[in-house]
Amino acid sequence: MDKTINLQKSILIFGLPISIIVIMLLISKSYVFAENPTNLAIGITGDLLITAPLVYFLLIRKTSIPRTTIVPFLIACIVICSLILPSKHHYYLNLFKFWVLPVIELSVVTYVIYTIRKAIKNYKSNVNQSFDFFTTLKNTCYEILPKGAVIPVVTEIAIFYYGFIYWKKRDIAHNEFTYHKHSGTITLLIALIGIIAIETFVLHILLAKWNTTAAWVLTALSIYSGIQIFGFLKSMLKRPISIEHQKLYLKYGIMTETVIALKDIDHIEISSNDIELTTETRKLSFLGTLESHNLIIHLKKENTLIGLYGLKRKYKSLVLYVDDKLTFKNRIDLLLQSNSTDHS
Repeated sequence: MDKTINLQKSILIFGLPISIIVIMLLISKSYVFAENPTNLAIGITGDLLITAPLVYFLLIRKTSIPRTTIVPFLIACIVICSLILPSKHHYYLNLFKFWVLPVIELSVVTYVIYTIRKAIKNYKSNVNQSFDFFTTLKNTCYEILPKGAVIPVVTEIAIFYYGFIYWKKRDIAHNEFTYHKHSGTITLLIALIGIIAIETFVLHILLAKWNTTAAWVLTALSIYSGIQIFGFLKSMLKRPISIEHQKLYLKYGIMTETVIALKDIDHIEISSNDIELTTETRKLSFLGTLESHNLIIHLKKENTLIGLYGLKRKYKSLVLYVDDKLTFKNRIDLLLQSNSTDHS
């Protein structure tokens, strides 16, 4: 019964605005439009840019559908309007794109920023929960953005935040562990940024002799790649591994992360030996064999490792590097023993 009601709601929410669009499309192709194009073009423009988005907004405002989806819906209406109306009848459409659309986009961005700031304040006020910007950002964006847009948006914001905004030194709590101090990864990433800078400079000079536009496009892409790597590097310093509420939060900057319930850990092995990575044995580091490891966490059951842009991979054994491996292993072992005693 509930499924039937939900289906009816979905048909109403999406069917009514789409019906308006279809009707406008049919009118624009009819003989009536050919006889009176000027007045009907104004009506079609108004219905596509105002009526259809307004109806869509009124239908979703009390549902779980993010209100920010009004923007992609409106953009779709603008594209449709541009396609079905002759260019000589684009006067009001162009006015809308130039004056109204930027205001709507700015309002949405302001709403997103306000919501994120509010979520961060609420998160920090909860003394039983450690604050993590990346996690808070993801949780907030899942509430206010279309699901498909969340991970790309969150990744880009996080790269900029960790790379250029978050400069304050991150104090490591007693339940947290670093993984960047002795692994050599930071040095590797800094060297990679240097190589990109040198190659970009040389290639820009060479390409500029052939095509200036191509040279600047390549330079822009290289600078963006350097910014990404820098953001990744900085995020490693700000997102340590942590143990909270009977769970192990394993993070490798914003590149990869996974959450393991302590009860699912079979044992932790101290090992720096080469290991073959398979569908059951994964590495926490996105650099794979380029980075060393000193621990292997073996699980009782399969878990999920989440990578860049939401890429998910299953694993049963996880290979990683922790600066203070002995303290980390002993802490986990003590908790496992304590849990085992409590249940016995």
